[in-house]
Amino acid sequence: MKITLDDGWTATVTGEPLRVTPGFDFSSPGVRLASYAGREERERFLLDTFGSQEWLWDTPDTLGFDRASRELVGAEFRLPYESASAEDCTRIPSVPPVLPGGLRADEERNCRLEVASVLCRAPGDAVLTSLRDLDVLDEPLEARIGIAPDVALLVQHGTVVGWSLTDPARYLTTPYAAPDPAPPSPATRRLLSACLDLITDPLLEKVQDREPAALARLREIHRSLRAQREDRHRADALLSLIGNLMEDYGDR
Repeated sequence: MKITLDDGWTATVTGEPLRVTPGFDFSSPGVRLASYAGREERERFLLDTFGSQEWLWDTPDTLGFDRASRELVGAEFRLPYESASAEDCTRIPSVPPVLPGGLRADEERNCRLEVASVLCRAPGDAVLTSLRDLDVLDEPLEARIGIAPDVALLVQHGTVVGWSLTDPARYLTTPYAAPDPAPPSPATRRLLSACLDLITDPLLEKVQDREPAALARLREIHRSLRAQREDRHRADALLSLIGNLMEDYGDR
């Protein structure tokens, strides 16, 4: 199967997905599919690969392809800051099923993979789906390509129109750190949902406007994260961004 990534840039689906555990870096926030463990290793990865990458002030989603094999070897996807309504989220098609597979670029050249604009959240945030726009929901999906465990690219009319992460609480982590292999606690799952409310519109906009009810919610979640004793690695991952919101808005 051949798919268009963006800007007329195409790739062929292969039979080998990435053998890397996703990292849901909540400080960004976004999903990381790569084995680098620090800033220098990440910079080396960007130099050694081609594809969609950061350039100056431009921050598209990242797709890194090996220069020799043209195989996908890493990716980063940024989480949108706008949440779709619950009504729109129920329109996400449940078919087709995920087909595990990797990608091979059809030619070596750089491109730009636009960041998704809207986030659809399944009940309990069991799945996060980031879409190019809500028009994607007006027609069926053509394919779901599982490029890594629990991470899939969504394809419509031969073009990538979004991506999804299943069980995001399991993969919560801090920058460059591997996720905790132990299952997330029920408290962490609840707090993840509360934090996703805070970092996406419409609640994020209310926090930024310093509406009293929104700030009270921010302070409550911040206290809960600091007080949680179990699953500390994931709680700290959530605090990485919620703490910044507290400094900017909650302490004033």
